[in-house]
Amino acid sequence: MKKLATLVLFLISFSGFSQILNPVKWEFGAQKISESEYELIFVAKIDHHWALYSLFVEEGGPLPTIFSFESGPNFELIGNVTESESNKVTQHDPVFDMVVSKFYDKAVFKQRVNVKSSEFSIDGNIDYMTCDDTKCTYKPDNPFTFKYSTEAGFEIVGGTQISDSELSENAEQLLYGMTPEALSKATVKCSTQSSSLSQDVKASNNSLWTIFGLGFLGGLLALLTPCVFPMIPLTVSFFTKKSGNGSEKRGVSKAILYGFFIVLVYLALSIPFHLLDSVNPDILNEISTNVWLNIIFFAIFVFFAFSFFGYYELTLPSTWTNSTSKGEGIGGILGVFFMALTLSIVSFSCTGPILGSLLAGSLSVDGGAWQLTAGMGGFGVALGLPFALFAMFPNMLKALPKSGGWLNTTKVVLGFLELALAFKFLSNADLVKHWGLLKIEVFLGVWIVVFAGLTLYIFGKLKFPHDSPVKKLSFFRISSGVLVLAFVVYLGSGFRVNNDTKTFTPLTLLSGLAPPVGYSFLYPNECPNNFDCFKDLKQGVAYAQKVNKPILLDFTGYACVNCRKMEEHIWPKASIKPYFENDYVLISLYVDDKKELPEDQKLTVKRLGGGTRILENYGHKWAHFQTQFFQSNSQPYYVLLDTDGKTILNDPVGYTPNEDAYKAFLECGLEGFKAL
Repeated sequence: MKKLATLVLFLISFSGFSQILNPVKWEFGAQKISESEYELIFVAKIDHHWALYSLFVEEGGPLPTIFSFESGPNFELIGNVTESESNKVTQHDPVFDMVVSKFYDKAVFKQRVNVKSSEFSIDGNIDYMTCDDTKCTYKPDNPFTFKYSTEAGFEIVGGTQISDSELSENAEQLLYGMTPEALSKATVKCSTQSSSLSQDVKASNNSLWTIFGLGFLGGLLALLTPCVFPMIPLTVSFFTKKSGNGSEKRGVSKAILYGFFIVLVYLALSIPFHLLDSVNPDILNEISTNVWLNIIFFAIFVFFAFSFFGYYELTLPSTWTNSTSKGEGIGGILGVFFMALTLSIVSFSCTGPILGSLLAGSLSVDGGAWQLTAGMGGFGVALGLPFALFAMFPNMLKALPKSGGWLNTTKVVLGFLELALAFKFLSNADLVKHWGLLKIEVFLGVWIVVFAGLTLYIFGKLKFPHDSPVKKLSFFRISSGVLVLAFVVYLGSGFRVNNDTKTFTPLTLLSGLAPPVGYSFLYPNECPNNFDCFKDLKQGVAYAQKVNKPILLDFTGYACVNCRKMEEHIWPKASIKPYFENDYVLISLYVDDKKELPEDQKLTVKRLGGGTRILENYGHKWAHFQTQFFQSNSQPYYVLLDTDGKTILNDPVGYTPNEDAYKAFLECGLEGFKAL
C-alpha cells in the first residue's frame, strides 16, 4: 500500500509539470466568539468533479489536508483545526483501495484562537491533495496571513476574504447544525389541512378586531371616570351654543370633527412603534420581554393603582396644557384639533393608566405595532364618539346620569384591576429570568387577595380617601360584588390538581396572564402537561433520529399569551394528546429566554432584512433561527420536520385554537413523514 501511495505521489508530481491545475480556491475569514477568542475560517471552493481530502486520513492512503501555523507569543491556538460535515463523503476509494473521507464542491475548516496582544499577525500554510476520476494534484505551498488589531479584528492579507453571507452561514451551521439552504419541503399535499396562509390571515384579522374591541372597552371605562365624564356635557354645550344664530349645523360639524381629532391623537401614539418594527421585526418582542422594562411596568402599574385609589393625582406638566390651550384660540379646524389635544392631556390622570395597560398588553402579543394601533383606535373611538353623538342629538344629554360618588367608585375599581395587572409584568420578568419567585401558587394567591379586597370594597367594607359614605347597597353594587366574589372562588379552583397531567388545573380566563401551571413549587414540570420535550435543537434532532420519529418544532415564549392557551387547553385534548406522547418529538424553543448564551455561541449573524446582530441569549438564538429559517417572527409557531430536522413535512401554522384544525395539521405531518 505504501508503494502504491509513493507511485501516486510520483504521478501527481509528473502531472504538475505537464500542466497547471488549480481545482481549489481558498477564501479566509474570522468570527468573534468572545472578547479574547476568535474563530479563523478557511473555505475551500472545489471545482466540479474534483474532491479535497479530509484532515483525517489513515496511513497509506491519500495525503490529508494539513494546516500549519507559525507559533508566536501574541496568540494561542485552542485545540486543533476542525472540519465541517457538510459536503463530506466517506466511502471506498478505488484508487487507494480503502475507505476515505473527502469533500465535494465546498469544504469548511475552523481554528479557534485566543488573542493575547492588541496587534500581531498569524502566518501559516495549507498542504492539500485533490483528485478527480482520472488524475490528482498536490499543492504543498499555500501560505496565508491573518493580521489582527483591536479595532478591526482579524483581516486576511493577500487572500480572498469570505463574504458576510458566508460568515453568517458559518455561524448558523455552528449554532443549529444546518443552514437555511439545507431546508427542503415535502411534496405531499394533505386533503385534511387547509392553507396555513389563510388561517394566519384570518387569525391576524380576528386578533386585530379583538384588540380594537378591548381598546373600545378601555375607552368606555375611561369615559366613566371623573376626568372625562363631566367634560361631555360641557364640551357639547360649548359647540352647540357657540354656533348659535341659526348655525347649529356648524356646531354639530365641529363637534364631530372634535371627536375625529380625539381618535387621531390616540392613533398617532402608535406611530413610533411602527417605525421601530420596520427597523427590527424582533424589537417589539425584545421590548415586551425586557426584564427591567417589565419591572418598570410593574412599578408604574402599582403607582397608577394608588392614584386611582385617590392617594395622589397624576398630571402632565402644566406647560403642556397651557400650550395646547393657547392653540384653541386659533379658531377653525386647527383650533378644534388643539381642543381635542387639550382634553387628552387634561384627562391623563384617568386615561393614562388605562392606556398604559393597552400599551403593555399590545406589546406582549404578536404583531405588537398593528395591534397597538387597533387598540388605540378603539380607545379613541370610544372617547370621541359620545362628543359627536351628543352634539348631533343634544336632547340625549338629559339621559346622562349626574356626576357623583359613582365616578370615584369606578376609579377605585380600576385601581384594583391595575394592581392585579401589575403582577402580570412582574411574572414576565420572573419567567424569562428563571428567578422562581412568582410561581403559579404565589401568583394565584396575590390575585385572590386583590380581588377579595375589591369584593370588600364593593360591599362597603373598605374605604379610600375620596369615597362617599355607602348608605345603602344598590342592586347593581350587590350583583357586582357577588360577581367578583365568584371570580375569587374561580381563582381558588386553580389549586385543583389535574391527575392526568400531574399539575394544577389551568384556568381558561387566566391563560397567558398567569404563569404556566408547570411553573410551580408543588407540582413542577419542565414541559407542558408533563410531555417529554427538548429545549435544545441539536439534542432534540439527535433523539428524533435515534427513535426515528418526526419533530414538532414549537416556537414559543414564556410571556406568550396564545402559547399558553394552546399548551393548556388544546394539547391536553384527548384527540391531540396521543400525537405528543406517541408520534412526535417535541422541541420547544423559547424566543424570550434571557438566559445568557455560552461565550462560544455569542456570534454575529445576518438579519433576514439586512444588517447584522449579535446573539447574546437563548431567546436571540431561537428568534434568529425562526426568522432566518422559516421567515416568521410570531409565536406560537409550529413546524413539523423529518427526523433530521431538514425537511418541512407540511405548511407550518401559528395559533390554532380549533381542536379539529390542529389535529388535521398533526395528522398531515405524519402523512408527509410516512411518504418520505
